[in-house]
Amino acid sequence: MILKGSAHIFGVVGYPVKHSLSPVFQNKALEHLGIEGVYIPLEIPPEEVKEVILGLRSVENLVGLNITVPHKEILMEVCDTLEDHAKTIGSVNTLKFSEGRIEGYNTDWIGFLKSAEEVVDLKGKRVLMLGAGGAGRAVIYALKQAEAEVVLWNRTKEKAVALAEEFGVEVAEDIKSALETAEVIVNTTSVGLKAEDPPIFDYSLIREDQVVIDIIYKETPLIKSAREKGCKVQTGFPMLVYQGAESFKIWTGCEAPVKIMKLSLKEYGYPIDSPKSLQRT
Repeated sequence: MILKGSAHIFGVVGYPVKHSLSPVFQNKALEHLGIEGVYIPLEIPPEEVKEVILGLRSVENLVGLNITVPHKEILMEVCDTLEDHAKTIGSVNTLKFSEGRIEGYNTDWIGFLKSAEEVVDLKGKRVLMLGAGGAGRAVIYALKQAEAEVVLWNRTKEKAVALAEEFGVEVAEDIKSALETAEVIVNTTSVGLKAEDPPIFDYSLIREDQVVIDIIYKETPLIKSAREKGCKVQTGFPMLVYQGAESFKIWTGCEAPVKIMKLSLKEYGYPIDSPKSLQRT
């Protein structure tokens, strides 16, 4: 990569951020479209992140940043403007810098929606959503946009009730009963990220006719169990790419080369041999 002084800067802000795959596919997209720029990881601790981001407004060739955990909520406060999706969801994952101002967006919801559409038509489907944390807010918003029938379960019921009331969805009284009527299962918790994580529920209860989606971008025990049952499954890999593609369009005004972005993740386990995984270009 050869950069001149006129290069544009993009990046991802998180803490930690070493695990992020966004630089892989975002830099590939910039290269593919011939855009002179670079996408870099920026690891900033929570107690300093607002001050750092506000300071970056004076960097004239900084175009945009993706925001990941744990900064998505706090960085709403640095934005001069917020799109409606971000306001409703209550977090930003995309910042655009323009003439000393910061615009805030949330593309997680559309990333999830496009990912889910590869395996299921959500309209009218009864969806059991697991988790009521920050990631769940974007997913529940997406499910509502898709006109799905959402049932929410969380280990701490009080959090589930609060989120369900905010978005007007049902709360599961117990997970076993909710599983019996669910057509789609969506995990928005972090369970499965670590090998030692206990299962969310008894995975033997999963039925062959159910669709199982996990927003963690690796094959979790939940996804593995569902795949063994013969279910249609989706990991968080495509959601990661689609949310990034939407951010790319906000920053550059160009349609992102989604197929190229997906192919760049081959060595990280993205299932590029699946025709559906490459259907969006």
